[in-house]
Amino acid sequence: MHIGKSLLVLACLISLAGCVIQSRKPPPPTLISSALPVGFDANVRIVTTDRYRFSTSSPPLIEGLRRAAHGGAVNILALSGGGSGGAYGAGALAGMTRGNDRPDFQLVTGVSAGALIAPFAFLGSSWDPALQDAFGGERSYLIHSATSSFLARLVFPSGMDSHGRLYELVDHFVTPEMVAAVAAETLKGRRLIIATTDLDKRETVLWDMGVIAAHGGSTARLLFRDVLIASASVPGMFPPVIIHVSDGVHPYDELHVDGSVTTPLFITPLVADVVSTSLDQLNGSNVYVIVNSQLASPPHKTSLQTLELLGRSFSAQLMYKTKETIAFIDSVAREHHMRLRIAVIPADYPDHSFADFRPKSLQRLFDYGADCAARGLLWVTPVQGIRRDQVDVMGDRHAAASCPGSDATPSDSDDTTQRPR
Repeated sequence: MHIGKSLLVLACLISLAGCVIQSRKPPPPTLISSALPVGFDANVRIVTTDRYRFSTSSPPLIEGLRRAAHGGAVNILALSGGGSGGAYGAGALAGMTRGNDRPDFQLVTGVSAGALIAPFAFLGSSWDPALQDAFGGERSYLIHSATSSFLARLVFPSGMDSHGRLYELVDHFVTPEMVAAVAAETLKGRRLIIATTDLDKRETVLWDMGVIAAHGGSTARLLFRDVLIASASVPGMFPPVIIHVSDGVHPYDELHVDGSVTTPLFITPLVADVVSTSLDQLNGSNVYVIVNSQLASPPHKTSLQTLELLGRSFSAQLMYKTKETIAFIDSVAREHHMRLRIAVIPADYPDHSFADFRPKSLQRLFDYGADCAARGLLWVTPVQGIRRDQVDVMGDRHAAASCPGSDATPSDSDDTTQRPR
């Protein structure tokens, strides 16, 4: 009887959801199209399957990065997705500032939770107070409030885009001052790139936030904000974002969600297996990868609650895609003599959950990342990270989570993976 009633309720909810879904225009009809957000040019974004655009846009992008580095090594920061793990990356940046070991990044890329951190990372340590407020301060409650209303999103999947808590959080921090600051830094050759997933195309879209910012005015701020919201909109936890585009004749709607659905992290233009000879111009670069999730974990009893099932499934998928991507970046780094370091939430960090957005949990993770970075124990090589997680998962666990670099040994490094400076 109880099962029958539950099925009946679920059927009613699904039926109701079908009745209230907001109508939208069709998407552009081709995979690679000329349709763009109104008023913006083609440089505002690129679909990662557009190999021609990659081949033509990579040389000037790389030249700009080198110009911004003033003859020194180019510093690249990639921020991954990871749900609530974004507090770790935010804390890591704040801790690097405290430890006086935070470089100026010429290129910053962000996906999902990493997308929310990326503008602060790009603009530098003067924006740390706002970063801490978002991920470990008073406003972090907004993310928790948003994830706690899963049933409302089941019934009203597209009806919360104008008043959702994620919207409120991002809208608060994406100020005209932030947009203007990003535009000014982009003029120096630096780049801030954010990934979303176009659900209609089922492809990754990379947005040049500096091009958006340079457009100026309220139009730039709104698109800047919407791209960040879309990149962080984990399906089932947050509603998707509709982006209105036009090819000059026909209006279309695109549906964008979490960039991690297709791309856990990236270093432009190392996407879609496009590795051009122009990357030789980045030889000797310092590559920092902050992984806002765990790449291994001991068994955990998963409850049968829908939200936890979705969270665990998504985090498992993200874990393995992230491992593959790091392996790819590592191979490219070795080929081009880049110095690669990663920072990852260790397997022995207690009770971490992709969907745990409680303010106390976010603050604890933020403080952990900040402490490790300030003590110079944040970064490891891929080999060191794998070795540490294997030990933790096999049962030789620390009494309390130690920092990622606590167990690193010099023998794990080589000429292409020295500590970035």
